[in-house]
Amino acid sequence: MGYRVVDPETVDPAPDRPCECRKLSAAAGLEAMALNRFRADPGEEIPLAYHYHDTQQEAFYVVDGTLSVETPDETYTVEQDSLFVADPESPHRAYNPADADEAVTVLAIGAPPADDDAHVYDPENERA
Repeated sequence: MGYRVVDPETVDPAPDRPCECRKLSAAAGLEAMALNRFRADPGEEIPLAYHYHDTQQEAFYVVDGTLSVETPDETYTVEQDSLFVADPESPHRAYNPADADEAVTVLAIGAPPADDDAHVYDPENERA
């Protein structure tokens, strides 16, 4: 049996991210999923780019605030205590709008964990 308690505040924020990102997977000893906690102030994005994954499902659970998620078809508003899921090959961009009143805190879960699984999605190229 194995158990762990991880305080996200003890995990250093990842460098070179558009918002605060604390990568919790290694600290928690997770092997079957990736787990990150994001805190985005108004106007900040969560991912590095509008993207999609080949094999990974990605879920965003909103702990505090309201998250916006842009997709090719619509922009979703994800309220506190709600979950947004993007299936593989489904482009998305999560962000906190510039006109938001507060920061948004999100737990992002990806499974299976996969390096080199994310690809930039350019909506302008898709419309041609």
